[in-house]
Amino acid sequence: MNTNFNLFMSQLKETNATLDFYCDFKKISKNVEEIAISLNMLNYLIGKEDLKAAVEALWRRDWRVFDTLHILIAVRKKDKKKFFDKTGQFHTIQSLFQSVDGVMEFLEETGLSEIFRNKKITNLEDYVFGVETGLDTNARKNRSGKLTELLVARIFTNAGLEYREQVSSLEFPPVSSALGVDQKVFDFAVTKNGVTYLIEVNFYSDGGSKLNEVARSYTELAPKINNLQKYEFVWITDGIGWNKARNKLQEAFTTIPKVYNLTTISDFIAIFDE
Repeated sequence: MNTNFNLFMSQLKETNATLDFYCDFKKISKNVEEIAISLNMLNYLIGKEDLKAAVEALWRRDWRVFDTLHILIAVRKKDKKKFFDKTGQFHTIQSLFQSVDGVMEFLEETGLSEIFRNKKITNLEDYVFGVETGLDTNARKNRSGKLTELLVARIFTNAGLEYREQVSSLEFPPVSSALGVDQKVFDFAVTKNGVTYLIEVNFYSDGGSKLNEVARSYTELAPKINNLQKYEFVWITDGIGWNKARNKLQEAFTTIPKVYNLTTISDFIAIFDE
């Protein structure tokens, strides 16, 4: 078992990233397009020495354009970020955009006023495209999981394996009963020769507490499924992040009969050729 586990660890891949992993430009473009009119109206402020007078003029024209200012400091409106003022009182950033004085406080205290006056920014639509690109990096962890699912789906398809994606445990009464309140959605389900394999897929290029939690939860989940007739739990995982959670993974590896990585996934597919 130790030999098998050591081999498993030696096969872990550094990354699962393709070039389209790094930035979702379709999403970025959509986010910018949604506020493009307001951004272009805010361009009026760029280069104005009397910035307050310019803000007042724009406010009279359409005060709603200032509702997009938060993105200029890489904050999304939905996050409802707060700050404390000079008196130690807390406010939401969005609350500043209810008056000219509030807008000026935002511009002056963030430093954007000098950026505008000195024309360090020349076009806010282009600037926000850059901000959105930076913010999009926060979504990479979610994309990493999806990339692995797409890769596994492609491997299954190329092998001629029939599968379903995002399958609820509620579809299988014995499984649902065994899990109790801990119902879940499995990444894949494959049924062959009367046995249904419920499959979870993930990839970790870096360590962290989440890996220990995932390994622990699957160690507890697998026996509940494997003790049922005609059901088996399968875990396909990869990534050098497991080097930082080796002990927990080894515990899962010795408890769960069917653990594979992207190298040994062929061993799982071979089951269906028997």
